[in-house]
Amino acid sequence: MSKIALVTGGMGGIGTAICKTLSNSGYQVITTYLGNEEKAKNWLYQTSNEGFSFKAFKCDVADFDSCGEAVTQIKTEIGNISILVNNAGITRDATLRKMTKESWSEVLRTNLDSLFNMTKHVLDEMLEQSWGRIINISSINGQKGQFGQSNYSAAKAGVHGFTMAVAQETAKKGVTVNTVAPGYIATNMVMAVPEDVRNKIISGIPVGRLGRAEEIAALVDFLASEHASFITGSEIAINGGQHMM
Repeated sequence: MSKIALVTGGMGGIGTAICKTLSNSGYQVITTYLGNEEKAKNWLYQTSNEGFSFKAFKCDVADFDSCGEAVTQIKTEIGNISILVNNAGITRDATLRKMTKESWSEVLRTNLDSLFNMTKHVLDEMLEQSWGRIINISSINGQKGQFGQSNYSAAKAGVHGFTMAVAQETAKKGVTVNTVAPGYIATNMVMAVPEDVRNKIISGIPVGRLGRAEEIAALVDFLASEHASFITGSEIAINGGQHMM
């Protein structure tokens, strides 16, 4: 039986690429959606026309109990989760002087608390079966900061702190935990930015282009594989050389 991979926020640009790539590698892929039933149905219909057979479960990754209910439903209907990709994320950009407490809290809950909320509910089974992969999606802006994104940068920096701690707790049990930190990727959101702004971003990327969602997905796919069993607690930047550590 193929391993089950759960990708949170799998209906976005990077998330969809991750779902497709993991599916092509033979995993049974499940994703989550928050509340837009129609959008979820359309995504499932579109991807099924492309030959994919995904499952989607309603889940608010910012809510601990909602995550628990979704994971329990997945375990009951499909089986234990062996690969967890914590990909769901939002932005609420503003300078700190103008940022509201609500905007701060929404981003921290969705982008950082979600790692605890999801991982807590799948970790025991991974440890019991002595195999698991947890891959947390961070950002270049969690490494270097970004004007107008104190909430997002703080949350994404916290992602790797979480990764390093949990990696040490699980390494002897065959469960790896790693961070992927993408730079600017040619998703619909980035391509909607005015062309002059986008060109300015590209001018700061040494390879001279935006990244592709499929490139992020390929890295996630590798980290989920047996070939990556000696990699844990790592943060892998994939940003075209825009920020080097």
